Amino acid sequence: MYTIYKKITLAITISALIVGCDTPAPLVSVVEANIDSNPLKITPLTDTQEKSWGAKDLVIDTIPGMSVEKTYAEILPGKSGVQTIVAVIDSGTDITHKDLKNVIWTNPKEIPNNGKDDDNNGYIDDIHGWNFLGDVLDEQLELARIIDRYDSEFKGKTIAQIPANKRDIFLSYQKARTEHDREYSELQRLKQDRDQILREVTSSHAIISKKLGKETYTIKELRAIPNPNEEMQNHIGFLSQMFQYEETIPKFITLIEGDLEQIEGQLINYSLNASFRDVLGDNPYDINDNSYGDNNVSGPNQEDALHGTHVAGIIAAQRDNGIGMDGIANSNIKLMILRAVSKGDEYDKDIALAIRYAVDNGAKVINTSFGKYYSQNPEWVYDAIKYAAKKDVLIVNAAGNEGLNLDDSSNRVYPNDQWNNSTEISDTFLTVGALNKKYGSEMVADFSNYGKSNVDVFAPGVRIWSTAPNNTYEFLQGTSMAAPNTTGVAAMLRSYYPKLKASQIKNIIIKSGLLTTNSVIVSGDPSKRTRFDELSKSGKIVNMYNAFKLAALNK
Repeated sequence: MYTIYKKITLAITISALIVGCDTPAPLVSVVEANIDSNPLKITPLTDTQEKSWGAKDLVIDTIPGMSVEKTYAEILPGKSGVQTIVAVIDSGTDITHKDLKNVIWTNPKEIPNNGKDDDNNGYIDDIHGWNFLGDVLDEQLELARIIDRYDSEFKGKTIAQIPANKRDIFLSYQKARTEHDREYSELQRLKQDRDQILREVTSSHAIISKKLGKETYTIKELRAIPNPNEEMQNHIGFLSQMFQYEETIPKFITLIEGDLEQIEGQLINYSLNASFRDVLGDNPYDINDNSYGDNNVSGPNQEDALHGTHVAGIIAAQRDNGIGMDGIANSNIKLMILRAVSKGDEYDKDIALAIRYAVDNGAKVINTSFGKYYSQNPEWVYDAIKYAAKKDVLIVNAAGNEGLNLDDSSNRVYPNDQWNNSTEISDTFLTVGALNKKYGSEMVADFSNYGKSNVDVFAPGVRIWSTAPNNTYEFLQGTSMAAPNTTGVAAMLRSYYPKLKASQIKNIIIKSGLLTTNSVIVSGDPSKRTRFDELSKSGKIVNMYNAFKLAALNK
């Protein structure tokens, strides 16, 4: 499931409201013993800085970016690279976007729209990639699919009644059922609260707006209403509380409506006995049933390709064209679009086939900004990951947005490259956690997953400005944004140092990062302070400048 990190905004209930190297230039490094004693940026970021903070330099700008601008200014002039294909496995991408249309990969062996599989790769008219979801938008979570699949077989039984060869899936079913029932009930409660808050606020706001003769008013104007009767006093008191959350009541209403939309989407994800995928006509539990999908890589609704469009822009939005933004990578990089991630959890089959498509059609780097905590056929994805490694393809993967320690076996996330939560099955799989734009003890994004064994590096992932459907741009955040920032660096390394293998590129990114052993806040909890180098295998922040310096020594 792709997740743009966004909390349910308000921790309130209606009852509570009513009641109350070989070159002379040195590497970038961090050497101070205490991260909070390093130069900190005191002034707020300007709009321009905030839109490009991930490209800034820690020493020059005191912002924990990846030194992208410094790389372009000091290392890349006079150098040229080779065309390099990056596959974006995601929700689909708006390939007509003005900042993306010139960087989209085109299959040179396929004749557009002739209804034939010209290159005999098994996909008809796959001009820019493939859409493994067809017109599917909504989807269940994997735990809901497990319940649907096994409820008739396991419901009401104990493990003693289950054959030995089915006990693992029975335990998974039990865990899924318990989590589903708990989370679904909580979502229903939240929806009931938000519905009631919205009704009450809308009603009171209409009365106050009529009284004041305007839609937008301040709390001072609200409290200054003369001679209110008891009913009016109740409306004034009730609405006064909303100003704690937004500066106007219309903005508060928009806030609540956004919460409701998110909650309703999650309720769809948890729905049982759903049949979203039936329109595809395939068996999602048969890896050999692979003749499905279409070539519409944007998906049926361009607006629903937000996540994939944003990820694509971070990697390689056209640079120096005077519009929008600059991607990490330059025009050497072409983006292959593979739509395999819906609004629910992705199917293992789709991901496995998408990875294999990318590998077989020339991608050198694959970005996977999605994940889930249950998997019915992880072996298909493991096999695809190993296939990518065998074919010298690097996979850059998002760590996830739940603030969890992935080294805890109960927090196992998919995809990953570890069979037993310790032994890697691939040396070309790189997992990325998210950084905040604030250098210091709050440098780690409060939502980012972490793990000394399961996460490799950290990269910018909070309030990242990038492309959005219909020629627009948005700030989004998540490890989904940290991964493509890293993918952009990896793609550029593969372009300028094409003789280096994928495993070497991974090693260079890990070794060349900025290291700090200092204390940072984890999971947004000030009581959970941990040394930064304990949060990932490398203990480092991705740094493009250092990576190019190190690659030059290994070419």
